[in-house]
Amino acid sequence: MPALVLLGAQWGDEGKGKATDLLGGSVDYVVRYQGGNNAGHTVVVGDQTYALHLLPSGILSPDCTPVIGNGVVVDPSVLLSELSGLNERGVDTSKLLLSGNAHIITPYNVTMDKVAERFLGKRKIGTTGRGIGPTYADKINRVGIRVQDLYDESILTQKVEAALDFKNQLLAKVYNRRAIAVEQVVEELLGYADKLAPYVADTVLVLNQALEQDKVVLFEGGQGTLLDIDHGTYPFVTSSNPTAGGACTGAGVGPTKISRVIGILKAYTTRVGSGPFPTELFDEDGEALRRIGHERGVTTGRDRRCGWFDAVIARYATRVNGLTDFFLTKLDVLTGWEQIPVCVAYEIDGRRVEELPYSQTDFHHAKPVYEMLPGWSEDITKAKTFADLPKNAQAYVKALEEMSGAPISAIGVGPGRDETIQINSFL
Repeated sequence: MPALVLLGAQWGDEGKGKATDLLGGSVDYVVRYQGGNNAGHTVVVGDQTYALHLLPSGILSPDCTPVIGNGVVVDPSVLLSELSGLNERGVDTSKLLLSGNAHIITPYNVTMDKVAERFLGKRKIGTTGRGIGPTYADKINRVGIRVQDLYDESILTQKVEAALDFKNQLLAKVYNRRAIAVEQVVEELLGYADKLAPYVADTVLVLNQALEQDKVVLFEGGQGTLLDIDHGTYPFVTSSNPTAGGACTGAGVGPTKISRVIGILKAYTTRVGSGPFPTELFDEDGEALRRIGHERGVTTGRDRRCGWFDAVIARYATRVNGLTDFFLTKLDVLTGWEQIPVCVAYEIDGRRVEELPYSQTDFHHAKPVYEMLPGWSEDITKAKTFADLPKNAQAYVKALEEMSGAPISAIGVGPGRDETIQINSFL
C-alpha cells in the first residue's frame, strides 16, 4: 500500500487541510513532518470549522492515527491548548503520537525571534514571531532541546544552560534586553512533561512498521514549496523543508517507500509575509480575490497578498517535488470574472523566461507575462463531476494542468468536506 506526500505547491495556504481531510478516512496515519505552529490548516466538517496550527489534519478522522514527526518543532503550550480545544468540541485526540526527537520551541526561542525581527527593521523577513527559526537554528547548532529531554532533568538543565550562555549575552549586549534565568525555563519545560507523556513515541519505528504491515501513511507538509529553506524564495522562506524530500528526513522514512506526491495548488496565487511575488495584484481584482476567498492567514491572522495563477511556479513545484498529481483548490473563487489572466512566463530585462530563475536578483525583477482565459459566471459549488463544470471552467482547469506539468486529480469547488470533484483516486 502507498505512502503519500501531500504538500503546498505555491507559498502555502493552498488548502492542504481540506485535501488531507479528504484522504483522512482512507489512510491509517497522517504525519506532519516539518514546521511548527507557524503553519495553519482550516478544515470544514459539516457546519463545523476547525483551525489547526500544529496538529495534523488527520486528528479529525476517527480511524486515523495523527503523528507529529521528528522534523517538526513543537511549542508545548500551543500543542496542549490545541488538544484541549478539540477535546472540548468532542474530538478524540488520544491517538496522537509525538516524536521524542522533535525539537521544543522554548520561551527564549520566541523571545529571540521577536527581538531579532524588530532589530532588522525594514529588512525584516516577515516571520510569525513564534520562535520557529531560532529553534531550527538551535537544532543545527546542536544546542536544541528535544521532547525526550523533558524526561531527564539533568540533561535538560545542561542543555538550557548551554543555549542561554550565548543568548543571554546577545539579549543584554546587542538587544538591550534582560537575561533569561535558566531555572525559570527548566521549571516551565518540566511542567509539560507529564501532560505530553501519553503521546510521546518512537514515531520512526511506528511508521516504518506500519508501512511494512501495508498500512497507508500520508505525510502532510506545512507551508509550501516556495517557502522551502533550500528551494524557496530565499531569504523570504521558512526554516524547514516543506518539499517532498523533507518528508523522508522529517519522519524517518526512506524515499523508496514514497509512492505518490500530491501538490496542492490554488486556482490563483497568494502569499503571506515579505518577499517577491510576480503576479501580486494591488487593484480591485486583488481585493476581490482576498474578500471572496477569505484570504486571511489561519495562524497569523494577516491578510494574504493575492495574485493571478502563476504557471512558472507550478512547473517549478512539479520539478523539485517530483509531483505525480495536483489537487486544485478554490476554483469557485474565480466565478464571475469575464476573463482570467494566467501567468505563463516572466519578462526579465527584456527577456522572456519560462522557468523559475535561480537568481534572486532576476526573480525580484520578474514581470508576469499573461495569457487571458475566458471566465464563467455559473455557480460551481454544487458540481460533483468534471462534466458538471461550465465549459470555460473545464477549459481553465485543463489549461492549468497542461501548463503545470502534472495531472489535476481533484478540484475544490467550495470549502466544505463534500465540495470536491474527484477525477482520479490518490490511492
